[in-house]
Amino acid sequence: MDLVARIASLQNYQEFAELGWGGSFEDYLNLVRLNPKVTRSAYQRVYDMILSHGQEEYIDNRKKVVRYNFFRDDQHSGKDAVFGLDIALMRLVNVFKSAAHRYGAEKRIILLHGPVGSSKSTIVRLLKKGLEEYSRTAEGALYTFEWRLPGELARLAGGQELFPNPMHEEPLRLVPRDWRERAFRELGLGNEHQSVIVEGDLNPADREIFRGLMQHYAGDWSKVVSHVRVKRLVLSEQDRIGIGTFQPKDEKNQDSTELTGDINYRKIAEYGSDSDPRAFNFDGEFNIANRGLIEFVEILKLDVAFLYDLLGATQEHRIKPKKFPQTDIDEVIIGHTNEAEYKKLLSNEFMEALRDRTVKIDIPYITRVSEEVKIYRKDYDQGKIRGKHIAPHTLEIASLWGVLTRLEDPKKPNLSLLQKAKLYDGKTLPGFTQDNIKELRKETVREGLDGVSPRYIQDKISNALVSDKGEGCVNPFMVINELESGLRHHSLLTDKDQRRRYVELLAIVKQEYEDSVKNEVQRAISADEDAITKVCANYIDNIKAFTQKERVKNKYTGQDEAPDERLMRAIEEKIDVPDSRKDDFRREIMNYIGALAIEGRQFDFRTNERLHKALELKLFEDQKDSIKLTSLVTAVVDRDTQEKIDVVKSRLMRNHGYCEICATDVLNFVASIFARGDVKA
Repeated sequence: MDLVARIASLQNYQEFAELGWGGSFEDYLNLVRLNPKVTRSAYQRVYDMILSHGQEEYIDNRKKVVRYNFFRDDQHSGKDAVFGLDIALMRLVNVFKSAAHRYGAEKRIILLHGPVGSSKSTIVRLLKKGLEEYSRTAEGALYTFEWRLPGELARLAGGQELFPNPMHEEPLRLVPRDWRERAFRELGLGNEHQSVIVEGDLNPADREIFRGLMQHYAGDWSKVVSHVRVKRLVLSEQDRIGIGTFQPKDEKNQDSTELTGDINYRKIAEYGSDSDPRAFNFDGEFNIANRGLIEFVEILKLDVAFLYDLLGATQEHRIKPKKFPQTDIDEVIIGHTNEAEYKKLLSNEFMEALRDRTVKIDIPYITRVSEEVKIYRKDYDQGKIRGKHIAPHTLEIASLWGVLTRLEDPKKPNLSLLQKAKLYDGKTLPGFTQDNIKELRKETVREGLDGVSPRYIQDKISNALVSDKGEGCVNPFMVINELESGLRHHSLLTDKDQRRRYVELLAIVKQEYEDSVKNEVQRAISADEDAITKVCANYIDNIKAFTQKERVKNKYTGQDEAPDERLMRAIEEKIDVPDSRKDDFRREIMNYIGALAIEGRQFDFRTNERLHKALELKLFEDQKDSIKLTSLVTAVVDRDTQEKIDVVKSRLMRNHGYCEICATDVLNFVASIFARGDVKA
């Protein structure tokens, strides 16, 4: 019993009581007067739910972009977080906003369109999960009702003394349409922030009970609603309350009654007619999703018979159950489809009515490397991957390749695909402005709609993780090899030219990785700040003398000498300053130092990125021979050299996230590069 009591102590009794609230129709009217938001439409509730999580604004290529925090899924530690699609999600939320204000979008199907693996299903899953949780909060509360029919009145509900509303409808629908506007106005329902607008009538089953009670009480509506008990409604996909999902099946087994409900044949004998609403199950996906959201998985695979129901549900907010009048619904209709199915829709003239009632939102692949890598970091962080270490750059290199496959070749002859990817990712390149990046995006036709899916990359990273290679550490080459070998059997890749292009992009990615780790090892070798400071001071003394046409005092001999041209050029050449531009570069540095002095700040080489890089490369060149990195290739390393190599290795581990295994591997790799004479930084 102690164990049971400990589990029971976790229960929140106050929340249970709030979610189980029940009261009379009078109680509900008072509640509406205090908080008109409880009567919101499904679209209003979805829009408010998204806004309740907050938003951020930022500028991307001179365009204001809103990032909605809801799609980061912080409430579930980012399990279903959507990355790099802020503009697409802005378009989606704008549709919800328009529908919430009843500007017309509420009469449309929202269609998420994009390639496989572009997070369409994830977005809908987030919306469904968010609605469920929002309905459990005070801000997102909504209500429905049930009938209490004691004694002989139970016959009106087929002998049931308690008859719940099968479609979870708004209790204010019990107010006849003719009276609503005046009644709401005179009761003072609504305020400047939220008006009370209730559309539609009761479903056939509740109308039957309502009519029966009106006859019983000779038209006294107040006595009719005395049998109403209003209760809190908590949306739940698992319980089929307010959240519906429809997935097409085999064409021979598709049945439109799955959407609108079906006859209960066991009750026909009891009521004598299959058109009696008490002999009907209002449990189709449209029925149970009322007040919330219905998802259509691969919506364009639906049989034509389903489309008629879908068109009415969209435009008129009504469905037509078998042998019953049109029934009002209030729900968000959202579907998703891939590229192939959408092309079929465009070419099918019989689907013109559906196209006309559809708002298409493109959900493309991510085209920013820094956003793409977040997908894999979420799935493969060190907390989840036990017993294996993922070497630095592994996920970044896989992300870079994925993005490159999705980009269209730039039309500018002086721009490579790799440079284009860097520009998209916020990097700067000489000669390219934000306006140029805008032009690059505008000149594309299908960028982000083709290429490799993140799922493919996830599969290959998984293969590398379970491989027995790497001795407990997964490095970029293991993942690159998996990516390349998988292309031969990729089920969605049938074009040989496309496969060849992807392999060529892997070669570009390898070279980029090679450059990155060379620079990393170079920085680790030249990480002696004191030594860099000395080299910098020597360089500054010489360019000062050069620009002012002075001589430099030799600290060793005490003699005045001409500025050391060889030293200055050795540093400047590291960052590709041509001989024709050396004078300008030196003056720029001196002007920079002068501007800092005027502001009362002291010059620090770290504040000038180009100079810092040049100094590091110069120090690396001076030290690499003493470290004898290339001796690693021969496996003959003396004690003094090994100590220096161990220092470099510890810097890689401390500053760049390497483990013992991958630090050793990357040093060996860079050593092999230098051994074959490839020493260019």
